[in-house]
Amino acid sequence: MKLPKSVIITGVLAFAFAGVASLLAYNYLKKQGKNAFKGVAVVSAAADIPIGTKLDATHVKMATWPKENLPPGIYTDAGAPLGRIVVRPLSTGDIVTEQKLMPLNAASSGGIMTYIVPQGHRAVTVAVNEVAGVAGFITPNSRVDIVLTSELTSGNGKDDNISKIVLQNVPVLATGQVTEQKGGQPVVVPTVTLDLTPDDSEKLIVGTKKGSLQLLLRNIVDTTAISTHGATITNVLGRDQSVVPEKRGAPKRVYHPGIPVHTAAKYTVEVIKGSSKSTREFPTD
Repeated sequence: MKLPKSVIITGVLAFAFAGVASLLAYNYLKKQGKNAFKGVAVVSAAADIPIGTKLDATHVKMATWPKENLPPGIYTDAGAPLGRIVVRPLSTGDIVTEQKLMPLNAASSGGIMTYIVPQGHRAVTVAVNEVAGVAGFITPNSRVDIVLTSELTSGNGKDDNISKIVLQNVPVLATGQVTEQKGGQPVVVPTVTLDLTPDDSEKLIVGTKKGSLQLLLRNIVDTTAISTHGATITNVLGRDQSVVPEKRGAPKRVYHPGIPVHTAAKYTVEVIKGSSKSTREFPTD
């Protein structure tokens, strides 16, 4: 059966229109895809870069970032930030910005520590020895609790020492003059610089004048605050022991609760004189 000419013409036109529509749609989507991502080549970190690092060519690389998501202070020239010192830790792939580097005139404005202290906080340095500093295992970015040991005067006039955790989860900014340690090796230093609020800074300074400090190293993910009552020598040794004083020259006898006290054994003698009787008692020792 032979198809009418009108049907054939209609079919050809339909295929032609479909092909043109497909071609237009393809070109439109391709153009939109090119415009969807307008990237900019910026300087980024080639590896993890700790605080205090002086940047060289091995620390940086060029990476393409969306133009709409770029932060202020970027670099588009890989050589521009070389020789600058990092004051914020950088992870691999992070964009290197002006705000993360020490200003060029920093030598006359207080050094790197000025840029490490968080806004609204204070850096406080305290003296420690090898024991108080946890044998050198406290390093920058560690977190510690601070124990104060001080003299405690009770109401009856007796003096005792008390140890109490006074500050918790305190970040360590530096140990001695070190703001970043490499290799994981313990380094014993005479001072530790801590990151504290102004109120906690006052508490710590008063504590250093009234007693001695001990640092307690925390697990880096343990940020839970705890409540303690403090410890005195009476708590440590216990309160259930008492001493019973005796006459001078005689040995003291110590009595413990729960232990029965035995009296000295005695024997009795009956004495008969004629028609009278009497009884006398004599100790066995």
